[in-house]
Amino acid sequence: MEESRNHSRSEQDALGAKDIPAAAYYGIHTARAMDNFPVSGRAVNAHLIHSLVMVKKAAALAHLKLNTYPAEIAQSIVQACDELLAGGYRGQFTVDALQGGAGTSTNMNVNEVIANRANELMGGALGAYSRVHPLDHVNCCQSTNDVYPTALRMAAIGLVRQLSQAFASLQEALQEKEEEFANVLKLGRTELMDALPMTAGQGFGAYAKAIARDRWRIYKVEERLREVNIGATAIGTGLNAPPKYTFYITDLLQDLTGYGLARSEYPMDSTQNMDIFVEVSGLLKAASVNLLKISSDLRLLASGPTGGFGELGLPAVQVGSSIMPGKINPVIAEMTGLVAMRVIANDTAVTMAAAAGQLELNAFMPLIADALLESLEILTNVVRLFEDRCVRGIVIHADRCREWVETSAVLATALVSHIGYEKSAAIAKQAKLEGKTVRQVLLEAQILPEAQIDKILSLY
Repeated sequence: MEESRNHSRSEQDALGAKDIPAAAYYGIHTARAMDNFPVSGRAVNAHLIHSLVMVKKAAALAHLKLNTYPAEIAQSIVQACDELLAGGYRGQFTVDALQGGAGTSTNMNVNEVIANRANELMGGALGAYSRVHPLDHVNCCQSTNDVYPTALRMAAIGLVRQLSQAFASLQEALQEKEEEFANVLKLGRTELMDALPMTAGQGFGAYAKAIARDRWRIYKVEERLREVNIGATAIGTGLNAPPKYTFYITDLLQDLTGYGLARSEYPMDSTQNMDIFVEVSGLLKAASVNLLKISSDLRLLASGPTGGFGELGLPAVQVGSSIMPGKINPVIAEMTGLVAMRVIANDTAVTMAAAAGQLELNAFMPLIADALLESLEILTNVVRLFEDRCVRGIVIHADRCREWVETSAVLATALVSHIGYEKSAAIAKQAKLEGKTVRQVLLEAQILPEAQIDKILSLY
């Protein structure tokens, strides 16, 4: 019993006392959340924690300017925040990503870790908040309801910038393939059936255009994320947050992050309405649709290699089978597709959570944060991998591409303006039935002079 007491401390809240591990930098509010929400086994996204700590640092600096409480308290909070921003005490953020309470448990986890470290820096003991208090000092002039959305916007901006850059690089890689394969003829297909000849470069050019739109849309959406509601406190009225504090902390966050953050013109709107996150998630979904389509195309065009299309060669990155020797699977393209599917699924979660907000607050912000930040992270990672380990290493099998074109009856389409649709269709049918090329059928039937046939069926 004595040994147990030596390894724990007791803290008190409105619900009563609770034992906390003696070495823990979190406190009773975090401990209750750990008991209440053992759901996913995943911690709150690290980017969100980082942004929350940044908000707490800016708040302490604002209070230092305002002389809200003794300078040594503000300075100890700032020092504690700097240690956390440098990567310290990561293991102390223990609340599950999926939690009730609109993010209050996450906010309190951050408040308690900062307060305990600040207390320690001032010579106090963990859990003894007589010097620095989680609420009276670290959370002074704040509410979860303005801190959490502000931090989420900041976290999203950083990740949006990374994703936009990743898409820009992928666009460039696809454009390089467009140029590299500009003179390689291949068979175009519609509804998986032979259609018209095209160049392999044109196909990659179309992919590049789709990715270019994604890059631009994601780049531009940062503008809507910059409007923050810090200083709005609980419901957007700013109760308990002096106007000077609100202006100071907004300016300080601009300086600390380098982002063009601006105070919301109508904080109540930014506190309760989560549509901006739906907009961002929707753009990620659109980008995922393009990635899924492109990666699926590449898998199809590389299929075989002898029993499928076999037009492309994708980089071999690992052995493909535990039983079939020599088999190589398009695992990077597959991974790209499944990540795209996950982002599309996350968009549904963001949409439903945003729509479920009621009156002056959205209680489901933790789900929005978890799904949106995961989507931004995994999409950025997969775009980079897709470019580096798949797209840039693609090779073209030009002979196979030309073979498909020359043995297909699709070249009959080029005859329509010369001999009409019906005659062209008959030639295409005959070529297919007899296993001949369109050119062979035309020459044998002597419908057109050979020089004219060559000109009409020229693949360039």
